[in-house]
Amino acid sequence: MSEAAAAEGSAGRGPTLPGRDLLDAMGFVRIVEVDAEAGRVRAEFDVLPRFCHTDGTIAQGGFVTAWLDFSMAQAALVRGGPGVIGVATLELKVSFLQRVGPGRVIAEGRVQRMGRRVAFLEASLHDPGGALLANASSTAIVNAR
Repeated sequence: MSEAAAAEGSAGRGPTLPGRDLLDAMGFVRIVEVDAEAGRVRAEFDVLPRFCHTDGTIAQGGFVTAWLDFSMAQAALVRGGPGVIGVATLELKVSFLQRVGPGRVIAEGRVQRMGRRVAFLEASLHDPGGALLANASSTAIVNAR
């Protein structure tokens, strides 16, 4: 899917992105891939020095968590289709596996299982070379029309 199609959604099953201010605050670059049937979304983020501590070398864990949470929510939204208007995270577990430094990262969110009211989600964060930096799992409430 093209970047424009991913950003705008495809046949009502594309991502519904939050406001631009929030995306900018997270270092959001673009949606890279959407697979609505599989319930998978990949997004790129810039890890800016202002997101980092330890003299600007290590991303603060809240940003890592936000990138993973964002990708999981987007995966649930595209899997749910036009009847799903939102998901609310009930529980979130993050494992920080390697240092995340300034540069670009790719967050991939996946739906493990999704019912009418509850979704079980997972995500991984990789550097451009494919190294696994962090992963997460989440339980979310599905808000349907």
